[in-house]
Amino acid sequence: MKYYFNKKITGSFDDAVQKVTAGLGREGFGVLTEIDVKATLKKKLGEDFYNYKILGACNPPYARKALLAEDKIGTMLPCNVIVQERKPGKIEVSAINPMSSMKSVLNKDLHPIAAEISAKLKKVIKEL
Repeated sequence: MKYYFNKKITGSFDDAVQKVTAGLGREGFGVLTEIDVKATLKKKLGEDFYNYKILGACNPPYARKALLAEDKIGTMLPCNVIVQERKPGKIEVSAINPMSSMKSVLNKDLHPIAAEISAKLKKVIKEL
């Protein structure tokens, strides 16, 4: 099982970030964090990097269910989605596969939650 879902699309980087954010919203996710890796590496290291953003997505009802089932699961939240552009106009969007990451947690109550979140993230990626 892959630890992520991904899809390659074409267009502008900023448009891709907006499309991903909108798709996440339709599935009940909010973006809690947005890390601009390119800007951070430039600022902290003086190094150039390609467009790369990490979106920390959270679906509050499912996060609540997961936290009630396993109080340490917050170490694996939020669900990260990355948008990267290694070549101009060639965008790759990838999202964590919660089913894969939850395998390391020995709590069967999390499995159905992870399956539902996986389905939602797959749908976001597929619909791009």
